[in-house]
Amino acid sequence: MKKKTERVSFQGEKGAFSQQAALQLLGPAIEVVPCQRFDDLFRSLENRTAGAAVVPIENTLHGSVHENYDHLLRFEFPIVAETSVRIVHNLIAPPGVPFRAVRRVYSHPVALNQCLKFFERYPELVREPFYDTAGSVKMVMEERPEGVAAIASSVAAGIYGGAILKSSIEDDRQNFTRFFLLRRPEDVPPLAKVPAGKGKWKTSLVFTLKNMPGSLFRALGAFALRDINLAKIESRPLRGKPWEYLFYVDLIGRLDEPRLNNALGHLGELADFLRVLGCYPQGA
Repeated sequence: MKKKTERVSFQGEKGAFSQQAALQLLGPAIEVVPCQRFDDLFRSLENRTAGAAVVPIENTLHGSVHENYDHLLRFEFPIVAETSVRIVHNLIAPPGVPFRAVRRVYSHPVALNQCLKFFERYPELVREPFYDTAGSVKMVMEERPEGVAAIASSVAAGIYGGAILKSSIEDDRQNFTRFFLLRRPEDVPPLAKVPAGKGKWKTSLVFTLKNMPGSLFRALGAFALRDINLAKIESRPLRGKPWEYLFYVDLIGRLDEPRLNNALGHLGELADFLRVLGCYPQGA
């Protein structure tokens, strides 16, 4: 019997960088489910519109996607994989429109801010914020407003039939976005049944601590004492408790390693709240 095509949701229109991440994670044999907002993406898993979801979590230039850290806590869908996408921005217009005719450029505000040197070089171009990079190309190709172009990926140009007028116009070539792959808890096999392989693993978790001197130092000491490397730590405001925080941590290690289990047991004695968000192979 033919295997059913998996439906994978992401935020943005077809051709978004999130779609590229989905292809890197799951291959070409998927059906993509574009969502307008991040909360729609998480609800697509909740209501079973999709079997998996791809969410951006941080960019090397722009920093963390804080909204998605909040959604990870709220919706409780485990992280099962990660990948990084090199962000290459292109100026895209309808075929036949020359660069000299462009006067306004639409794209997501983050993309516009990642191309500031390009706009300094061409000060006559007016930046116009739009809800999505690929969506801006879709709009330009469907509505054909005079003197308008968009900034997005080459994949978006191909999907909507746009012509690339200027390629790789981002300020920094070391521009990468990290993405998580999420699934429903019941669709994730027990870790004991998943081979470790040869590569490294990551474990992501979130915890809160009593607001007292030295509490974070002691909490992180649970990992330092066992030579566990922290790949990232991120704090977010704790709703309902002003000036108190949630701490999101990525660790190098697999959850079923004894030293990591011992560290989590140690942290659990210190934390008011502790939840593992996922354990997954370290992405490239």
